[in-house]
Amino acid sequence: MFLLLPTVIEPGFVRLFDGRTTSGWHGFKRQDVPKCWRVIDGNLTVMPGEDDGDLSSDEVYTDFDLRIEWLVAPGANSGIMYRADEGHSAPWMTGPEMQILDDDRHADGKRPETSAGSCYGLYARNPKTVKPAGQWNAARIVARGSVIEHWLNGKRVVRYVMGSRDWKNRVANTKFQYMIDYGTLKVGHIVLQDHGDRVAFRNIRIKRL
Repeated sequence: MFLLLPTVIEPGFVRLFDGRTTSGWHGFKRQDVPKCWRVIDGNLTVMPGEDDGDLSSDEVYTDFDLRIEWLVAPGANSGIMYRADEGHSAPWMTGPEMQILDDDRHADGKRPETSAGSCYGLYARNPKTVKPAGQWNAARIVARGSVIEHWLNGKRVVRYVMGSRDWKNRVANTKFQYMIDYGTLKVGHIVLQDHGDRVAFRNIRIKRL
């Protein structure tokens, strides 16, 4: 289920995961890598239960095109946060999140705005393109200034303008209203979430725009 498949990297992109080590990553607000993050069968895998924690890119990014494949165990939940700042106690206090989920088994899958591919809690994914647990999903996040796009399995499923009136109105109706820096930063880390479930990532590459 967690076997690495070969891929050709696109021109202009660099790999954020070499398929062998966690080089280029560290635990959020840590210098080391939490032990729950392991390389298994060539995939960057979170194995919950031992020294948990989110995984942050060493480098920070402003405008970018991030491409990544993910696979969840049955019922699993995770996410990809971006423009996250380590000056805060948790990455979701600053960085918006592309939801990763087993839509069929997890309760969040019952709400479009918290289902796989969504901008968590704010913008619902449309159309629904997620594959079931145990199958690989190809995700893409494109950030150009304040315009953010989420892509899942070849389809654009979310587009929003960070800081727009619509964005601010939506934030005001969520828990993020109490986080003054949420979605306001122009630069930050890419963060892979440890939500206490087994999730695997592979073919992680990024292009600065």
